[in-house]
Amino acid sequence: MPLYESTFILRQDIPVHDIHKITDHFVQIVLKEGGSLVKKEYWGLRTLSYEIRKNKKGHYMLLGLSCDAPAVKNLERQYKIDENVINFMTVKVDSLTDVPSPMMQTPSDLGALGNNYTE
Repeated sequence: MPLYESTFILRQDIPVHDIHKITDHFVQIVLKEGGSLVKKEYWGLRTLSYEIRKNKKGHYMLLGLSCDAPAVKNLERQYKIDENVINFMTVKVDSLTDVPSPMMQTPSDLGALGNNYTE
């Protein structure tokens, strides 16, 4: 099955426990379509580069999914319907690992992996 990374941003005024409920709802949509969840990461409340629908901050969430294109289309349709989602992006990837994404790693972890992001 194809692999996808789906990142979405939720409104800033939502409590953390509700964020996980909303995320579980989106995961259930994929599971009903025959897909599976490979990775789930909560990146926290972060400042947005620009204001989106009167929100200056947003809760970022990443889902690593193994599913077919119709499941992704249905998931994105649900993102558009849900008033708590202020932005989203889904990208097809070649592989997914259970290693935390760079957003979840400290700068010292990135240096240990050979990725030097300092100038």
